[in-house]
Amino acid sequence: MILYPAIDIQGGKCVRLRRGVFTEATVFSDDPVERAGMWEDEGAQALHVVDLDGAREGRLVNLGLIEKIASSVAIPVQYGGGIRCSPDLKKVAGTAIKRIVIGTAAVTDQAFLMEAVELIGERLVISVDAEGGMVATHGWQQRSMVSAVRFASYLKSEGVAHLLYTDIDRDGMMAGMNLEAVKELAERVEIDIIASGGISSFNDLRRLKALGLANISGVIVGRALYEGSFTIAQAREILD
Repeated sequence: MILYPAIDIQGGKCVRLRRGVFTEATVFSDDPVERAGMWEDEGAQALHVVDLDGAREGRLVNLGLIEKIASSVAIPVQYGGGIRCSPDLKKVAGTAIKRIVIGTAAVTDQAFLMEAVELIGERLVISVDAEGGMVATHGWQQRSMVSAVRFASYLKSEGVAHLLYTDIDRDGMMAGMNLEAVKELAERVEIDIIASGGISSFNDLRRLKALGLANISGVIVGRALYEGSFTIAQAREILD
């Protein structure tokens, strides 16, 4: 299971939100590129980078900064936030970014989803952000009428290979991951899943690993790493 340290960018800085609320941001670094290098030096196998400004505005805001991150490290970078139209997708596809995460547009625009599957194939990751079991969109500001399990099943049927699942209620709260929701999704939909939201301790990682579900291939960790709850090396002892 791969550990993805999270680098969330807002106003050019590395921050962490609580439950996706943009006004509840804690700044952990003024230099996201430097932070990326630190995570790599500490043993990270990949990075998960989010353009929070882009997610809120629905356009590419910090792509230049994210390209700097991708070119500054040797490990793969997974990036999402604000990719909601064909020109922006093609622009990101032409960079060194390894995996491209699409969220809102995958829910609201079927034609765009099909284009993304065709254009980038295995590089595509669809973000399924759930609140109360229902998919949320527009930087977590709007809640749809589609369940996470139903949407994940649809994505698989359309050729999507990778899914990023986040429980918004737990994200950034250091309250532990919603293992029941992750387990249900992984058992009901045979698709590669990267889990996110709420990891706060070794025990959360152990419980996730103990589910023994092979299609949960990775986990994203943010605040717990920034606040020193454990190190990347310690986490990898469990996940590897």
